[in-house]
Amino acid sequence: MNIAPDAQLERWNRFRANRNKALAGEYGWLTLTSFQWLESRPAAVDLAPGLWSTDGTTAFLTAAAADGLTLVETGEAVDGTVSAVLADEESLMWVQYGGDDGKQVVVELAMRADKYAIRTRDSRSPVFTEFNGVPTFGYRPDLVIEAEFRPYPEPVDVPISTANPLVDGVHRTVGELVFRLPGKEHEFHLHAEEEKLGALTVTFHDETNGDSTDDWRKVSTPKPRPDGTVVLDFNRAINYPSAFTPYGTCPMPVKNNSLDYRIEAGEKDPMIAD
Repeated sequence: MNIAPDAQLERWNRFRANRNKALAGEYGWLTLTSFQWLESRPAAVDLAPGLWSTDGTTAFLTAAAADGLTLVETGEAVDGTVSAVLADEESLMWVQYGGDDGKQVVVELAMRADKYAIRTRDSRSPVFTEFNGVPTFGYRPDLVIEAEFRPYPEPVDVPISTANPLVDGVHRTVGELVFRLPGKEHEFHLHAEEEKLGALTVTFHDETNGDSTDDWRKVSTPKPRPDGTVVLDFNRAINYPSAFTPYGTCPMPVKNNSLDYRIEAGEKDPMIAD
């Protein structure tokens, strides 16, 4: 690359600081303590008061004022029945309860696989309160790769699995990143999704999975240059939320996004001690 090594390292350190700060955000992924599907009849759930249900299109919550539930958006007490409607893949931080301020736990309503579920987010979860950063490999300048983006004429939707076996996903492939890695003669091809402002994200397996890294990771790139080249920096490979909690519904890689290579860069498995 054309960036001085010290500048590369400085940029990476800033990236890591911002990443850890984001993970430590209020009611973020580290606070998840449950994932539960809603039933058709009003029923109690774990870790939250009230009776919860769905008719398939709408979610309902029935509670008394004494249950201590309030709406996140307005702070209004839930005393009776409230309802909400979401589209698939949408989420809503719906109600809160507990603690001295009544906000220790936020209950997120989510629509996944066209079914309603709730996730509790507890600000006193040990995973959150004891977090002091994600373990990473040391910085590897040789794994800052220049790749070629080869776009498809039209995006291709590929069915995939997710971290939750009851939730299927779709990978909207917009093209392939083609590159070589140190010590390997053959080209690698990773199927990419497009993010905001033309950035690309690739979700991949590699040979570190299961020993030093989680089962899969992802890495994002800037928008490709006019000539189709793009910087693929594996030092910025990060974990999905499912590496930190069993309550995620994170997408797995498409079938061909497996590298016969040890990508010893980026984030390690947070559950494996160094």
